[in-house]
Amino acid sequence: MPETAPAEPAARRRGTFRALGSRPFRLYFAGQVASASGTFLQQTAIGWLVLQLTHSASALGLVLAAGGIPSLLLGPWGGALADRIDLRRLLLATQAAYAVCAGLLWALAASGHASVAAIVAINVVAGLVSIPDSPARQAFVSALVPPDDLASAVSLNGVVVNGARVIGPALAGALIVTVGTTPCFAVNAISYLAVIVALLFVRPRSAGRRPAGRAGVGAALTYARGRQQLWLPLTMMALVGLFAFNFAVVLPVLADRTLHGGGGTYSLLSTMLSIGSVAGSLAVGLVRHPRRPYLVAAAAAFGVGLALTAVAPGVVVACASLLVTGVAAFSFVTLCSTTLQLHSSSEFRGRVMALWVFVYLGTTPIGSVLTGWIVSAGGPRAALWVGAAACLVAALVAGRVHTPPHPDAAYADLPR
Repeated sequence: MPETAPAEPAARRRGTFRALGSRPFRLYFAGQVASASGTFLQQTAIGWLVLQLTHSASALGLVLAAGGIPSLLLGPWGGALADRIDLRRLLLATQAAYAVCAGLLWALAASGHASVAAIVAINVVAGLVSIPDSPARQAFVSALVPPDDLASAVSLNGVVVNGARVIGPALAGALIVTVGTTPCFAVNAISYLAVIVALLFVRPRSAGRRPAGRAGVGAALTYARGRQQLWLPLTMMALVGLFAFNFAVVLPVLADRTLHGGGGTYSLLSTMLSIGSVAGSLAVGLVRHPRRPYLVAAAAAFGVGLALTAVAPGVVVACASLLVTGVAAFSFVTLCSTTLQLHSSSEFRGRVMALWVFVYLGTTPIGSVLTGWIVSAGGPRAALWVGAAACLVAALVAGRVHTPPHPDAAYADLPR
């Protein structure tokens, strides 16, 4: 129509970054950059600390699995809770709780009392906090931007996380090499202040919450099961997440035992993976509406990247293959997330994204344990081959599924 014609070219010109035109989103975006970087800094430090304490890949897998157990057991109910509570207040509480967990971990490490049992306990507590926090953060984004900018906001939200995968491990590597792992936990605790301050000043465009009935989770499952645009990416992510997204278990051992490096090598590998992930998320932001062939291509490319890493003879080749893997892996993640948000109605979006968090992060406990066993039995290269096979199977399954038009009239024009 004539009155809307001028706005459309402007949206196209701004492309991936158009969501930054919203002041609430800009504030939230800035806070997330600092907080997410601290999170991945701590994750990198925990991986190296546990490996130094135990010299066991299986123990490392169990420690990382501990944080995902609460999401595995209770994750889907986090979306129903987020739908009942004001999202801004909920996020203020969860970010403060994360800061306390990081501060406690720093205190234990500084006093020389950091043990595997203590790290597991703190990870479990943080996992409980993540149950409402993860879907709340996903749903909160849609309350900060106009509907037309949602795809851009989802992409940029992915860029925040994947950019943090570059900044966090790089800073962790520098700290580990110079002063050890302990300061990493203090830096993470402080980083949460950035997002807390941002949330105090953010005023969402909408309330950011909707009432959920008693059967909130059941209704979301029924809703997703009846729409291939929802259950297909969820199914693909469950398979890929279980066997392929266990870099925190594989990379420390790959750096230490296979490539005969140290903390700096581990940080370098993680950083190259993260640089690729940022590039992948930015590329997806240029896609107006994700299509099934894009998911197929991204999953297949992810598998190829893991296979190339599995045969890498040295650090240089491993860095190059992990760069490719990062582009494909996080293109896949961002495509899945964007597909789910664009194809779910606002009434169900929080609960659908809770299902997404469940299959993305909830598979971590099982996947980390399985990968730890595979690494212990056959080495990190074997684990990479298993992940590559899972990605290729997911791509093959998706390639054979025909996705019909979305059953909701509002989404009937979205391309397949």
